[in-house]
Amino acid sequence: MVHDGPVNEPTNAPAPGGPRVREMTLDDCARVAEIRVRGWQRAYEGLIPRAYLDGLSVAEDTERRRRTLREGDGSVVNLVAEHAGSVVGWACHGPHRDDEVRSGDVELYAIYVHPDRLGRGVGQALLRESLERCAAEGRERMLLWVLKENAPARRFYERAGFRPDGAEEPFEAGGVSVPEVRYARVLSGTARS
Repeated sequence: MVHDGPVNEPTNAPAPGGPRVREMTLDDCARVAEIRVRGWQRAYEGLIPRAYLDGLSVAEDTERRRRTLREGDGSVVNLVAEHAGSVVGWACHGPHRDDEVRSGDVELYAIYVHPDRLGRGVGQALLRESLERCAAEGRERMLLWVLKENAPARRFYERAGFRPDGAEEPFEAGGVSVPEVRYARVLSGTARS
């Protein structure tokens, strides 16, 4: 759901004035929940029923984020992007599941940017960091799901080298079936010998 530019800069260091990416902590959960909920409400307006979006709760999402961090087994990586000392974006990746069976691929579960920071490289920085970490682990592909009608997000991922792989499935939101498409990207430098 990110409305950001293409991914084409190295991630080792933030661009001058760009965000710094680091692992999320419990102290970040409230801000991440706010970014996620407001991101859903903005990006999915007209794509997901308004009542569903209005029912999203920052407080409930904060508790979900905290519980997930405390109880996680370490297989899911939560990253935040900071700018001028404030968290401005969040990304999350981990094992890809195909019918609840883990595959060797990795999945980008989420990437959200605060609406005030859209188009400023935050999404790019988060995605680059996720891609680099997964490639360093020897993962061969990254997969993600995106709403079929979310054209800005699809353009963002396509500029970053992702392509639809033909898989589609419905996402249920407020009693309405919303189609999603799966995207995939081969991670360079991960071929196993």
